[in-house]
Amino acid sequence: MQWTDVLASRALRMKASEIRELLKLLDQPDIISFAGGIPDPALLPVEKFARATAEALVDTAGLQYSVSEGYLPLRQWIRGRMEKLGIACADENILITSGSQQALDYLGKLLISPKDTALVSWPTYLGALGAFNAYEPVYDRLSLRGNRTVAQYRAAAEAAGGKVKFAYLSADFANPTGLTITREERERLIDLCDELNCAILEDGAYQQLRYNGEAVPPILALEIARKGDLEKCRTIYSGSFSKTLSPGLRVGWVVAAREVIERLVLLKQAADLHTATLNQIVVAKVAADDFDGHVAHLREVYGRRRDLMLEALAREMPEGVSWTKPEGGMFVWVTLPEGLDGAALLADALERDKVAFVPGRAFYADGAQGNMLRLSFSLHEKAATDEGIARIGRAIRRALAP
Repeated sequence: MQWTDVLASRALRMKASEIRELLKLLDQPDIISFAGGIPDPALLPVEKFARATAEALVDTAGLQYSVSEGYLPLRQWIRGRMEKLGIACADENILITSGSQQALDYLGKLLISPKDTALVSWPTYLGALGAFNAYEPVYDRLSLRGNRTVAQYRAAAEAAGGKVKFAYLSADFANPTGLTITREERERLIDLCDELNCAILEDGAYQQLRYNGEAVPPILALEIARKGDLEKCRTIYSGSFSKTLSPGLRVGWVVAAREVIERLVLLKQAADLHTATLNQIVVAKVAADDFDGHVAHLREVYGRRRDLMLEALAREMPEGVSWTKPEGGMFVWVTLPEGLDGAALLADALERDKVAFVPGRAFYADGAQGNMLRLSFSLHEKAATDEGIARIGRAIRRALAP
């Protein structure tokens, strides 16, 4: 899905020929891209994966079918990580998926009937919208500041012809905004969903990538602390190795009450039987080989690159442009002056300034807000960041000119 990540709001509305033309531009060596939300390939632990793959191929286990729940040593490693986050769970509370994107698809299939309501952050991860769209939900804006009542949420869902089925959000360093919700907002969300009797889908894809500030417990950890037992919790946590170890191996996981996991296992069996056995074994071996040290290095590098981007934005953006200052993750969310459109700016900036980013409209369930754009800081050091942000600044000034 890298091309949709790059082209975002325009991609699903463009002719194939237009998409090909933009892709040709992105392939040019002089393009500086802040578009793809991807790890730096230079930081992937290639040597560790090479050793782990060789070890995994000593016998045929990695080439055989496996259980749908996932490779047990990997689930046990994940259980240990979850316990460090305050999420006490058993192996039976964990399902391995083909990336957390597959988990979102399964959860949409499990929970949504046509016209049911999904509460989502505004803006939200466009991949989640893509996963849920197939099941024909109605989207409503999730507010954690107490300005909407349970009765208002229910009334809106009933008017749409269904019920509120879940609230979806990334609590830490969200894609696309980079923002983190507070502990008080997480507690408020648990209260809200208890009253609505709906699930909470907590997307933890970026949870490991904190560069400064105080860590906030995951929503599921707070709910377990409140209710005393994971089996009594409505939060469903999804995690991923894509942003830490390797996106290409497609290994993610879900942690939830056993009843939820059992139903997801049935969906997994029907879809692909199990996540690739060899991939799971290799990830388990690499994760066991100093995962914390590897992630500490990622935090150092990505944290520095975030700072470089924020410094460049402060220097290069014209008056009227604002942006988030994330404590982690991979993204900065930029708000343009009213009247500017991110998609139009992208087309012009690609052609004239040789710089790419993701327009913001695709991250809104209603597609209504266009004066936003998402920048990823994961790939570039100072020279490219300084030059790329300067190019975006020039494009914005051109668009603002009378």
